[in-house]
Amino acid sequence: MSKTIIYIALLITTASFAQQKDKALRKSNDFIFEGNALVNDDFVAAEKEYRKALSKKPNNTIGAYNLGNAYYETGNFDEALLRHIEAAKLATTKADKHKAYHNIGNILMQQKQCKEAVEAFKNALRNDPTDEETRYNLVVAKECAEQQQQNEDKNKDKDKKDEKKKDDEKKKDDKKDKSDKDKKDGDDKKDDNGKPKDEKDNKKEGKPKNEKKQPQPGKLSPQQVKNLLEAMNNEEKKVQQKINAKKAKGKKVKAEKDW
Repeated sequence: MSKTIIYIALLITTASFAQQKDKALRKSNDFIFEGNALVNDDFVAAEKEYRKALSKKPNNTIGAYNLGNAYYETGNFDEALLRHIEAAKLATTKADKHKAYHNIGNILMQQKQCKEAVEAFKNALRNDPTDEETRYNLVVAKECAEQQQQNEDKNKDKDKKDEKKKDDEKKKDDKKDKSDKDKKDGDDKKDDNGKPKDEKDNKKEGKPKNEKKQPQPGKLSPQQVKNLLEAMNNEEKKVQQKINAKKAKGKKVKAEKDW
């Protein structure tokens, strides 16, 4: 097969593909037109037409955009947001991107997501800096975001104060519990007359209140050991003094040589 024949075959294939592509786009746009005609009176029927449009041409920006608007009008903001995000991704022109991001911002404001809405409106203005409505919405979104941040900060401070208050109350309760426990332990050690039970027991046994504990047989107490050591030291000193006295008494005195 010659190059010329191959080239002609490629042209025919390309043209056929382009015709099919255009046919799919036209069919998709037809479904969008039907959806637009139904959306105000029968949302369910309009939704079906928009979905048909996207099934014929998944990258049809208008289909995703119009379906998103239809969901927005019915208050289904979650689905509307998904469709407009899809439209923003599919958009090939700045105008289409601007409209999609503008509507994304509006949906986020409805969901009280002001910080995210600020970014959406900024993206819309990047694609069309001249749109005054988008610029106004951006200002409103910024004010809302600032207010939300202030509320979050207040809530954090309140949470910290509440947490500190709980900690202080817990410490106070723990201290009271310890005090009550100590008091109870003290009461347990007293008899019905409020006297220490140990004192009562000692009187019954004929023992003085502060009687020292007697050492066990064959075992010296620390005080006894101390007394014994002191006595031994004193005795050693006396013995040494006697020895020194005897040495001094019997020592011969050497006379000086008489010249």
